[in-house]
Amino acid sequence: MEPPEISVRPFRREEWASYRELRLRALADAPDAFGSTFERESAWPDQHWVERLATATDSKLQFPLVAELQGEPVGLALGFIDSAEPELAHVFQMWVAPHARGRGCGTALLQALSEWALSTTAKAMTLCVTCGNGSAQRLYAHADFKPNGDPEPLRPGSTVLVQPMLRQLYWV
Repeated sequence: MEPPEISVRPFRREEWASYRELRLRALADAPDAFGSTFERESAWPDQHWVERLATATDSKLQFPLVAELQGEPVGLALGFIDSAEPELAHVFQMWVAPHARGRGCGTALLQALSEWALSTTAKAMTLCVTCGNGSAQRLYAHADFKPNGDPEPLRPGSTVLVQPMLRQLYWV
């Protein structure tokens, strides 16, 4: 059996509808994995999504990615660098559709984000993973992310905890 054909590439600004669809699927599928909610983001008008993706694709400090499995969009992630902390690249919005998990999409997204981060001023990457999400924790540990500090609430007032993680970047 042939391995699945996985590709990861930057979103293009005109793909805002695909970005919106994947993001809303992610929020609906994994409500305890993100700082935002399906209810909040599903209420946004189309123009918000157009502007959100355009801002990200036009920025050198953001890197919005789509993962495709045999041409079907099945995942997304966003790399983000805060200009106040240029040595730290953040991983946000990381998600892979349930039917595509375990096939290498998450690893491919993290690899693309790492390559992007290495091309910037970043010296490390950071993310938060929901405590108890064993598959995501294993993915990040396999990618050399280490716990960084104590677990913290997912959002203000939430009883769900997330573990901050950090990965040092190395130039080869």
